[in-house]
Amino acid sequence: MYHLYNTFFGPLNSDACVYFLFMSALFFVILILVLASEIIYIFSSLYSGRKFTFRDLRNGILILCNLFLAYFVNRLFYTMCAKSLA
Repeated sequence: MYHLYNTFFGPLNSDACVYFLFMSALFFVILILVLASEIIYIFSSLYSGRKFTFRDLRNGILILCNLFLAYFVNRLFYTMCAKSLA
């Protein structure tokens, strides 16, 4: 019974830290892509004559903050995992 418990709920080795490394890289790439698309959206709305509202700016900033936070948390988890299991 203990072997079954240890298999599913026991501690993992340091190879499991790669998950946090992958997630931080993924969120960083998404952050850069969304930042670029927001900049393109702002300039295209200014040059095309569409109305650019405060709501558009606020939503873009909130999305970027959320993505940055996800990137930072996964990077922090990777650092803690790698340092504690090394």
